This record gives sequence, C-alpha cells and structure tokens, in this order.
Amino acid sequence: MTFHFPSVWFLLVLLVLPLLWWRWKVRNRSCTISFPSTEIIEQVPASLFVHLCMIIPVLRSLALILLIISLARPQLADQQTRIRAEGIAIQLVMDRSGSMQALDFTLQGEDASRLDAVKQVVEDFVIGEGDLPGRPNDLVGLINFASFADSVCPLTLDHNHLAQTIQQMTVASEAEGSATALGDAIALGVERLHQIGSQDTADGRELIKSKIMIVLTDGENNAGEIEPITAAELAATFDIKIYTIGAGSNNSRVPVPVTNPFTGEKEHRYVRVSIDEETLRQIADVTGGAYFRAKDTDTLEEVYAQIDKLEKTEIEQKQYTRYSEFAIQSLQWRGFTFPPILIFVILILLLETLLANTRFQTIP
Repeated sequence: MTFHFPSVWFLLVLLVLPLLWWRWKVRNRSCTISFPSTEIIEQVPASLFVHLCMIIPVLRSLALILLIISLARPQLADQQTRIRAEGIAIQLVMDRSGSMQALDFTLQGEDASRLDAVKQVVEDFVIGEGDLPGRPNDLVGLINFASFADSVCPLTLDHNHLAQTIQQMTVASEAEGSATALGDAIALGVERLHQIGSQDTADGRELIKSKIMIVLTDGENNAGEIEPITAAELAATFDIKIYTIGAGSNNSRVPVPVTNPFTGEKEHRYVRVSIDEETLRQIADVTGGAYFRAKDTDTLEEVYAQIDKLEKTEIEQKQYTRYSEFAIQSLQWRGFTFPPILIFVILILLLETLLANTRFQTIP
C-alpha cells in the first residue's frame, strides 16, 4: 500500500495532533466551579463513567487521524501488463520413416536415434530450453510422415499438449509404411496453414504476422502422390515460407537397431542412407526459406536456434496500474472486507457526538 503524491504531505498534519491534545487539556483545566469545601466530593468514589470520560477526546482524535489519512489518499496499486503479440503460425513437419531410427545422434552423452534427438530439440524449440527461448505467442502444429502424412496436432497455443504429442512419436513400422512421402507432408502442411486465415484484430492488425513450415527429413521422397517441388510451389502461392532441414549422415553407412529373427535379440545393422539435399534446397528457395544441414544433436540445436532468430514475433507490451482508493473504497485484507476509511470517520464522529451530548455531557 502507498499514498498518492503529493497528497501524502497531509500526513504531516499528524505531527500537530500532540499540540492540539495539549491545548484541549489546558482548556479543560481552566474550567472550575467554586465550592465551600471539596472534602465531600473527594470522598465520593469514582464511577465507571468517570473512568471512561477520556473516550470523547480519544474518539475525536481517532476520527481526526483517520480523516488526515484519508486526505493523504492511501492506495493499493494493482500493476498489470498487457501484451499484444503479432505471432507466427509454425507448422512442424517431421519425418518418422524407418531411417529415423539410425543411431548417429546423441542425448546426454549416449547414443540416440535420430527421431529421439529430433523430438527433444523440437520440444525445446517450442517450449524453450537453453539457447532456445521458446515460442509462447505462436501457433504451432505438428505433422509427421512416413509413407503417409498425418496431422497429429492442430495449430495451437497449448504447447504443453503439443510437447506431449511430440514425445509420443515413434518410428513407423513396416506395417504402417516406413517410406518417405515428403511431398504429401508439405502439401498437408500448406492446407493446415491456409485454413487458419490471417485472423485480423478489431483494429485491422493481423494477429498472425506470417506462416512458416519447418520440414525435417533424413531421406529422399519415395512415396506419396505429390512431388515435393509441386507442394513447395503451392506453399509459395499462399505466402508460406519453408525452412528445410536435412538430419543425419549423408551417403554413409549408419547403425540401425534390428531384431534378430532367430534369437529375438536386438543388434545393430549398418545400412547406407542418403539425403536429397538438392530437393530440400529447391523447396526452400521456391518459398523464400532456407536449407540447413544437421549432422548431429549439437548442429541440430544450432539450426533451430537460427530459425528462431530468423522468425521473430513482434510483441507490443503496455503496462498500466489501477489504484484502489481506500478512503472511499473497501479494503480487502486476508480474506476480510473492510469498509472505506471515511465510513469509519463518519461513524466515530456520530458516536462521539452522541456520547458527548448524553451520558458524557459536561458543563461548559
């Protein structure tokens, strides 16, 4: 709680109260009545009302103190911040084809599959961790793909739910289809971003500043009905920028966990994988985006950090303060509600006037 400035200077009047009290005492002592003798009066025991005679000046002083405090305008400041953001709609498109189980990434110093490393970095990109500040004001959705593209989380501000969905991703099995339908995934991402529109505010400002897609894959398009470049041209038509990421080793043999059909035990088999970097570059160029190469977990984190810097959300922050005037407004304290201070002043003055003119009335 604080006091309004410059009304706070009224509190200096409180320093004058001792002088007023002394003045009142001197005036009362100067009022006398002549008696031939006071011995009889001194023998009369003092009643309760005699002991309570000080209640009148006490009530008057209390009312005066509260009135002075009211003039100083005691206030409680409720400071709030209003944030107006022009966010970005971000469609994450993540590969979960069979090659994403290759063990050429690390997590916490241990070998990890490409998909596990990607899930952790993407979650940090959305929620915020380390050098990644997170995207709290942006709509973010998730599409994963193998032989088929699937929208597993719509564009949302509920990033905790999105993070849970990311962690639930698994590598596609042979029964699901473990190929790579890159073109279909991009086309589905374009459809999802186009559906949300621009979402203008009442004053004509766009809530969604831009729409982007972050496409991560570790292979080549070998499934689906739509060619990646055709899907990229469709994205460019709707002003959707695509950032592409090639994850993992390229044109080299990498360890992939497999189950031995005879023993049932897990073992590593080295297979050759390759990334169609040329197509990924063309997709980025057609849409005005950029292509990045991520060979390991560290470079993958750097890639998402660079994209985070390239796509900044514009935030307008306004801070305002609302004051509660306790002289005329109720006071909330520890679950109790107290009337305004001026109500107490009026009640005390009424009580003092009533007592001074009835039971505690004095002879002038």
